[in-house]
Amino acid sequence: MTQRELAKAVGLSTGGIHYVLNALIEKGFVKLGDFTASEDKRRYAYVLTPKGIARKAALTRAFLTRKMEEYVALREEIEALTSEIDRKAMPRAKPFYNLRESATQEMHRATDQKVLDE
Repeated sequence: MTQRELAKAVGLSTGGIHYVLNALIEKGFVKLGDFTASEDKRRYAYVLTPKGIARKAALTRAFLTRKMEEYVALREEIEALTSEIDRKAMPRAKPFYNLRESATQEMHRATDQKVLDE
């Protein structure tokens, strides 16, 4: 990938990407090496250094932590909204266990009445 392609991919000017790459080299995150596969010897390879790899891993870890926190917050919000909907819907309908209990009680009453009638 050329600097021009990289600049376009991240939305910077070619000069801007050149500045950023030089800053990363100065900070020790990236090193500049010869791109030996190219016939054009003006081409270079930008390679992450161990320090750059560690920084990338730290940024990735922070990103994943933030996304997991967002996931948990969304899940809790969905559970709260679901509970609220259930609470609002419950007064209009008898819970299933109450229906079963009522049916059992009614059956016993009918049986008791039948015994008394005999």
